[in-house]
Amino acid sequence: MIVQNDGVTVRNVTEQDKHLLLKWLSDPTILAFYEGRDNPHDMEKIDQNFYCPDEVTRCIVEYDGQAIGYIQFYLLDAETLAAYGYAADDVIYGTDQFIGEHAYWNRGIGQLLVRSMVTYLFKDKGATRVVMDPQTWNTRAIRCYEKCGFQKVKLLPKHEWHEGEVRDCWLIECIRE
Repeated sequence: MIVQNDGVTVRNVTEQDKHLLLKWLSDPTILAFYEGRDNPHDMEKIDQNFYCPDEVTRCIVEYDGQAIGYIQFYLLDAETLAAYGYAADDVIYGTDQFIGEHAYWNRGIGQLLVRSMVTYLFKDKGATRVVMDPQTWNTRAIRCYEKCGFQKVKLLPKHEWHEGEVRDCWLIECIRE
């Protein structure tokens, strides 16, 4: 277990979670915000994207014992630090997440998840900042992140491929106090 706070538990992805990831990442409603509706996942793609050895920590989000979503976190590499305009010696983590179970949307769980993860990254991983790069049109997510203390830093033009086009994103950050 990585995080446990007010009903939210974040734990490492296991082999038994493949069916959850497949369910969520073949749902057009989820894909509209994460990966794109033109990019549904099959089991091969789940294996390639979520069960490959790299520097990303991939996790399942549970609420009151029910698996409801996904979050990943990673230390930004030197190339990404430079691209975003940060110093090479900054300890900056990035996160990506989604709530995969629609019944858990609009209940404040996303805010609880993001706040809990930010606290973990600051206290346990020594992060000086936590960053995300949501697409500019994803105002619902951006509003959630701003409620959690994130601020827009700069526009990242044509930053992410999504549903057949390259989309603008915001670089947002939360700074450790």
